[in-house]
Amino acid sequence: MNKVRQYLPTVIAVIVLVAVWEAWCRLGNVSPMMISSPSEIVQATIETWPTLWPATTVTLYEGVVGFLLAVLFGVMIGIGFHCSRTLNAALFPLLAAAQTMPLITIAPLFIIWFGFETSGKIVIVAVFGLFPIAVQTVRGLDAVPQFYSDVALTCGATRTWTLWHVKLRVAARQIYGGVRISAAYIFATAATAEYLGARKGLGIWLQAAYNSFRTPLIFSATFVIVALTAVLMLVVNLSERVLLGPAGDDEDPDAEE
Repeated sequence: MNKVRQYLPTVIAVIVLVAVWEAWCRLGNVSPMMISSPSEIVQATIETWPTLWPATTVTLYEGVVGFLLAVLFGVMIGIGFHCSRTLNAALFPLLAAAQTMPLITIAPLFIIWFGFETSGKIVIVAVFGLFPIAVQTVRGLDAVPQFYSDVALTCGATRTWTLWHVKLRVAARQIYGGVRISAAYIFATAATAEYLGARKGLGIWLQAAYNSFRTPLIFSATFVIVALTAVLMLVVNLSERVLLGPAGDDEDPDAEE
């Protein structure tokens, strides 16, 4: 019941927004070339689904594989920076600065290196997705209180065991914060990379819709990307809950007293 109350305002807001949008397009004499009504978008999506779905599967594959690689390498890079102060001092500022690089300046290089194949888009997604994960992994591990390691080492644990079974567990919430940031941009990154150079995918589908001035199809592809992102975020949240339990479990039980 609490969950229903929590999300009810959002549901109502979306319904009102869609109703106002539809009424504005129908009654305001808005040109369909400028903006499409929700009903036109739904109709266009249904009519073009035979071509939209194959394009969606390509972007879905690139996004999921790239995201998994980003999580793997992002966590490993973060652990490496945490364990080596020299490596951290030398490369961590460069890693943080790399997050500011716009995709449009990097994608042409990947097209030259990998061509228009799917593998190039996966690499782009992985590279841009690992930055927030690596940064949050470093910050999370650095923020773990020293007494966690001291207790484990005193009980006979090795430093490697302590890192993997104690420090990573304590820092997991912050690491998941980086994973969520990465997940929010995965499919948008994949579609943008396709738009800049690919043979298939939602990016190419968007480009074709733009070139033919079919505004409803642009919205259709956009909403598909939003839906894929929402599903990925849900999977990330569920995995966090399964692996770490509810967020409140890590809090100090005496903090509320």
